[in-house]
Amino acid sequence: MEKKGVAVVAVGGNSLIKDKNHTSISDQYDAGAESMHHIADMIMNGWDVVVTHGNGPQVGFILRRSEISSHELHEVPLDYCGADSQGAIGYMFARALTNEFKNRKMNKKVCAVVTQTVVDIKDPAYQNPSKPIGSFMDEADAKRRAKEDGWNVVEDAGRGWRRVVASPKPVDIIEADAIKALIDAGIVVVAVGGGGIPVIRLENNDLLGSEAVIDKDFGSSLLATMIGADLFVISTAVEKVAINFNKPNVQWLDHMTLAQAKQYIEEGHFAKGSMLPKVQAIIKFLENGGKKALITNPENISKALNGETGTWITNE
Repeated sequence: MEKKGVAVVAVGGNSLIKDKNHTSISDQYDAGAESMHHIADMIMNGWDVVVTHGNGPQVGFILRRSEISSHELHEVPLDYCGADSQGAIGYMFARALTNEFKNRKMNKKVCAVVTQTVVDIKDPAYQNPSKPIGSFMDEADAKRRAKEDGWNVVEDAGRGWRRVVASPKPVDIIEADAIKALIDAGIVVVAVGGGGIPVIRLENNDLLGSEAVIDKDFGSSLLATMIGADLFVISTAVEKVAINFNKPNVQWLDHMTLAQAKQYIEEGHFAKGSMLPKVQAIIKFLENGGKKALITNPENISKALNGETGTWITNE
């Protein structure tokens, strides 16, 4: 088997939730196993893979359980919710991949790594928390939590009040060397779940957990840079990236250069909570020495790697 290089493949947390009727753990496992089947194809074709993943819905479930049981049990801080979800999704993906390797008679091992990502307390995001988390509250409860627990709360379009937290940019990944060592040893790695658990480095270099949310595509991009990945894949809900999306003159893209990607962002083609962070994360990877990146959906990864579909983004 010809070695192709190291690939970081980012899988969305929403991809584990097919629809509102399929949210159970077994449903999530089945959905995750589908994605892992396509990633196993990549591995079978010679790629050394680090799988990263989102965790938004799963952290939401953990927070909700915590809130409902707060009359009886301690509530779970947000950074620990992130760690819990990393462990659970890492276990799902590791089990699914292990089963794939057995069925294909592949001599491969997989390891899930609980990953801490350093953020800067001076990041402007901390001055303007904007990421809603947790359940809706009435105004009185929201203001009580703000006063007692120091929460930032906002009123959300007449639907109630919610807590908002910062979404700072990742600056370092504590376990990057360990992840690289595992990849170098031929082990498939699941890591940087949810962008990583946000930690702040104090003046004495101690780490302190931060109740914040890191964009998983930015966390994955940083990891890809730190381990010198040859390829950065963002697996998402669409086969290709489009400009003029949802318009009569929609144009699906086979390829973008770095310059074109920046131009399309300036022209406002990519939605803020959707394609924009994905393209921005790829731009960062390419600017930091990466050679090529790919956006497509899980079932088309193999076809895209053969040049048949997907959107490739390269320096030129």
